[in-house]
Amino acid sequence: MNIRQIKLSEKNSYNTKVTHVIQSWEWGEFRKSLGLPLLRYGIYKNNKLVTAFQLTLHKIPFTNKYVGYLPKGPLPNKELAQALEKIGRDNNCAFIKLEPDILNKESKYVVYPSFQESPKPLFTQHNFILDLTKSEEELLKNMHSKTRYNIRVAERKGVKVEERTDDKGFELFLKLHFETTERQGFHSHNKTYHRQVWKQMKEANMTRILIAFYQKKPLTAWMLYNFKDTLYYPYGGSSVEHKEVMSNNLVAWEAIKLGKKLKLKKFDMWGALGPEPDPNDPWIGFHRFKQGYGGQLVKYIGTFDLVFDDPLYWAFTLVDKFSSLKFFLLKLLNK
Repeated sequence: MNIRQIKLSEKNSYNTKVTHVIQSWEWGEFRKSLGLPLLRYGIYKNNKLVTAFQLTLHKIPFTNKYVGYLPKGPLPNKELAQALEKIGRDNNCAFIKLEPDILNKESKYVVYPSFQESPKPLFTQHNFILDLTKSEEELLKNMHSKTRYNIRVAERKGVKVEERTDDKGFELFLKLHFETTERQGFHSHNKTYHRQVWKQMKEANMTRILIAFYQKKPLTAWMLYNFKDTLYYPYGGSSVEHKEVMSNNLVAWEAIKLGKKLKLKKFDMWGALGPEPDPNDPWIGFHRFKQGYGGQLVKYIGTFDLVFDDPLYWAFTLVDKFSSLKFFLLKLLNK
C-alpha cells in the first residue's frame, strides 16, 4: 500500500473513486477558495488508485493544533486509519473527524478500532434517498396523498417553476434562503460561502437553482448539486407570502423531474430525522416534508474521531457540550 497526495492530472480518476458531491474535486477547489488548507490523498495498491479522499484543516483557537474534517468519505478501515494517522501527525492535528458516506446496511464492513465513535456529529445520521429510475407515475404513486394533493394545488393556482443557472437567479435564492434562516433561527453559512460554492460549482456545471414564482413573485428557491448519478438538495428558502399556493411542494416535484431529465439515478435530500422522530423536534417539519415524497429512509454508520491529542480533544468536546456550542464547531469547520 502506498499513500500520497493526488495530482491535478489524476482529477478524473479521483472523481471516479469518491461517492459524494462534497468529496468531489470541484468541491475541494471551492473549499480551497475560502482559504482553507485542503489535503487530497489517494491510497494505491500496485500503483493503482483504490481509495481517494480529501479533508480540510481547521485551526483550534489559542493553540497550534488543527482539527481535520473528512465528510462523506470512504469506510474507516485499516488502510484509511494508516493513511490518516500519518496525515494527522504530519499536520499537527488534535483529531480528525470523519462522517463516512457508508450506509448502515453495509455494516458487515468493520470500522477499524483506531476510530472512536464521536460525541459530536455534524451531518444527520439519517437521510431520504429517492430512486429516480422509477417512472413519474410510480414516483407520484409512492408519495403521500397530501403531497400529491399539494403539488396539484400549486399547479392549479398557477405557480411556475424556473430552472436558473444565472447569477440573478442565485441572488433570488440567496435572499429567500437568508429570510428563512433568520425567520426560523437555524444556522447557515455566510453569504461569502454560498457565493463561492455557486461560482465554483456553476463553472463545473454541477449546480442549478429552481425558483417558484406566483404572480411574478419568487416564493421558493432551492439550490441543487449534481455529481455522478445523484442530485442533491442541500439548501432552500421560502417566503412567508402565499403559503396557500404550496410552492414548496411544486419545487420539490420539479427537482425530481429535473433529476430524471439529467438521467440521474438518485435524489439525495441531505438529511432527515430517524424512523420514530420526536414530534417536538425543531426539524420535524423538514422531515415530514421530505418524507412525503416517498424516498427510502436510510441510516449511515455514524461519525468517528481519530484522536492524536487526548487532553485537547476532550477539552474541545467539553467546551462544545457545556456551552451549547454546536454553532462554534460548525463555524470552526465552516461546513
